[in-house]
Amino acid sequence: MKRKLVSLALVAAIGLSTVPGVQARDGISPGGAAALGVLGGLAIGGAIASSQNQYAPGQRIYRAPRPVYVEEYGPECHMERRRYVDAYGDVIIRRVEVCE
Repeated sequence: MKRKLVSLALVAAIGLSTVPGVQARDGISPGGAAALGVLGGLAIGGAIASSQNQYAPGQRIYRAPRPVYVEEYGPECHMERRRYVDAYGDVIIRRVEVCE
């Protein structure tokens, strides 16, 4: 791939060096053509590079293990939301720890 790009750039450089310096009024100068070629090459190269998959099928990928929480002593506890209504009729939601 690298050789093809280098040879393509070499052919483009040789082709630009043979173009006369002055063209017709509606033509584009060699410098402008080179700039457009570079921009087009960057755009196409970026599209090709982004389409490549980084991981081949079947290749191993490191993934961190899931954390394991083990409570050796005491009961298992969790938090629950409990709804209370106070003396004024307002609804209050509290978080309460419930152990089984």
